[in-house]
Amino acid sequence: MATKLPSPNLPRIPVEVDGLQINFCKNPACKNFGVAALQNSPRVGGIRGPRHEYVKNTSLQNQLLDCLGCGERLPIKSNLAIREEVRRHIADGQVAPTPGCPNDQCSNHDIPLQIGKCKQHYQSFGTSHAGSSRYRCKNCGRTFTVARRSTIRQRESHKNRTLFSLLVNKMPMRRICEAAEVNPRTLYRRIDFFYNQCKAYCAHREAVLFDGSLKIKRLYLAVDRQEYMLNWSTQQDKRNVVVRAVASADDRTGYIFGMHADFDPAMDPETIEADAAALGDVALPHAYRKYARVWLNADYTDAVRSRYGKNAKAARAAKSLLNDIQKSYDEAALRPDIESASVHSFDSKLPAHGMQVHPEYTLYGHFFYLKQLLVGVEKIRFFLDQESGIRAACLAAFQEDVVMRRVDAFFVRINKDLTVNERRQSIADSRAEFEKARALHPGLKPSEVELLLIQERIKSMQAIGKWKDKWLAHPFPSMSEPEKQICYLTDMGDYKVDHLARLYSRASLHAIDRYFMQIRRRINLLERPISTSSAAGRVWYGYSPYNAEVVIKLLTIFRVFYNYVAAGEDGKTPAMRLGLAKAKIDIEDLLYFVAP
Repeated sequence: MATKLPSPNLPRIPVEVDGLQINFCKNPACKNFGVAALQNSPRVGGIRGPRHEYVKNTSLQNQLLDCLGCGERLPIKSNLAIREEVRRHIADGQVAPTPGCPNDQCSNHDIPLQIGKCKQHYQSFGTSHAGSSRYRCKNCGRTFTVARRSTIRQRESHKNRTLFSLLVNKMPMRRICEAAEVNPRTLYRRIDFFYNQCKAYCAHREAVLFDGSLKIKRLYLAVDRQEYMLNWSTQQDKRNVVVRAVASADDRTGYIFGMHADFDPAMDPETIEADAAALGDVALPHAYRKYARVWLNADYTDAVRSRYGKNAKAARAAKSLLNDIQKSYDEAALRPDIESASVHSFDSKLPAHGMQVHPEYTLYGHFFYLKQLLVGVEKIRFFLDQESGIRAACLAAFQEDVVMRRVDAFFVRINKDLTVNERRQSIADSRAEFEKARALHPGLKPSEVELLLIQERIKSMQAIGKWKDKWLAHPFPSMSEPEKQICYLTDMGDYKVDHLARLYSRASLHAIDRYFMQIRRRINLLERPISTSSAAGRVWYGYSPYNAEVVIKLLTIFRVFYNYVAAGEDGKTPAMRLGLAKAKIDIEDLLYFVAP
């Protein structure tokens, strides 16, 4: 039995931060959807106040709210932690301003140089010996230089293209060093350079998304997460570090809108742990902490003990996709925090450098980032992997848009365990069903027959899980999605059946699955690791990285390469299909890009 925590002088729910308050019911069918819990207790002076919408459970470190409208139980979350994570993601998606006058006493100090647009503040003043442009402040007369070449301090910059190409084409790090005749230190410095160049280039291109000037009528976004295993670095501690990253892919164009990992390289563990101890952070409920966003050592240890302190696992259910869906609901309901899906074990640990972020806050940060990035999109349909944390973050970030019917969300679950022959048989069975329906309706087009079959299945959907979500078995499998079930999460009952059928027909995770597959196939350090027979559950792979920060950099480099450089069979890149580029971008355009 959980012991009741001491009651410090804390508000009933965490205060909002910059207008952000996400402690409300995430059930779109509930009257409390988007209605935040009261800040103060409904009881004042022992007298019960007006009827309250939530009952607070204070017996757990992860404090909970029980919704009186629908019975959903939701964990209380830190608005501050979410805002911090959103700011971290936004900072990576913006162009760093060109520096202005270096004199901090000058009135032009905070006015960045915009070449050709700031003639009233600065004037051109020749070039430096290294070829950089020099400018003079018209207010104080101070001169400063701005590099006009991204490789101004590099030796052998002609090797950059080769190094970049080998990096995104499955070449191991040591083989890259041999092939390009560079040492490991130089290679890692170039990875830093590629990372900064890709960030700057992508930020410049995506500025039209942030300001809404690029108008997009529809987006169909597939959202999922992928794990990356880091090797242990010493024989004395053979525990792995596991980093998870969430990404959203447009099913139509393939464009990847952000990829965010649950790791913050800018935070120092020793400093944070010491400050948290001095503040008494660990003694507070999670949502009320200064460092609610990141894992502290004490919390990680408690999470591992909590996991192994439970009863033995239930007997394995019969293998089927519907049983897997039910199992996911059951496992989510058993977690102390339904939105947190971290896998804790005695064989894993926190990173030594940088700090791991609680996965639910990374998910919230990702969706609030998308909300700011996609302001120019008329309607968005989210196709989400069946994960309670992804669902909660999506519906919290886009709550107003869901109510306004600008956004819809679906769970999509795929059976990936079928053999090739089973996949082919599934497609053959589907084709036979289609031909039978086509014979019964000879006047309909093939696309109309497909929608008719989906409409028939809508009538026979199964309710699964605690919340009785209704799942539709998609009638048209493919080799990549041989067996698929779909659940409509934002059903307000206002769509006609033919409209629903079209939405169900579009539901797919193919775009994000393909992107994740490309990461595994083209980035050697991020290939799926293998288990060793003597590791007792631990995993080691010869090519896996040892530093989580390298994972972040490689994911950013590959996302930009995938979006702007890698063309598909149609000769177009995802950025071209979306409208962010008119032609395929050459690698050298990334390497030598300088923000205007």
